[in-house]
Amino acid sequence: MAKETGRKMIAQNKKARHDYHILDTYEAGLVLTGTEVKSLRLGRASLVDGFGQLDGGEAWLHNVHIPEYTQGTWTNHAARRKRKMLLHRSEIDKLAQKSQESGHTIVPLALYFKEGRVKVEIALAKGKKEYDKRQTLREKQDRREADRAMSAARRRRRD
Repeated sequence: MAKETGRKMIAQNKKARHDYHILDTYEAGLVLTGTEVKSLRLGRASLVDGFGQLDGGEAWLHNVHIPEYTQGTWTNHAARRKRKMLLHRSEIDKLAQKSQESGHTIVPLALYFKEGRVKVEIALAKGKKEYDKRQTLREKQDRREADRAMSAARRRRRD
């Protein structure tokens, strides 16, 4: 069997970038069972309610939904079980120190295959206030309108 190369996206948490200020990102491996990997190969997962937690010097990923593998038998996994994240000790220590600060949390941003292994991109994040969310949407809309106006001006210039 040929070795997989590159990065194949499984799931993204687009809502996290809307709800949080992303301060720092980390790439972590996941400890999974066989049926979880098979289900992920079908491209089915949801990071919407997921969060990270540090417990006893270990990093855990909670509430990430990986549906049961359809061809699985009694060995199938629980869809929302907590899963251990594999990080270096220094990364865990940094996360532990920074996540103790008020308003900081660990959120999953993306779940993907990297060279055949399942990885999760997690972020140290700080929650946005409602006015921050509106400001972000306004900036995004202004950028989109400016790009549209610039491309229309380029088209008129070419004609």
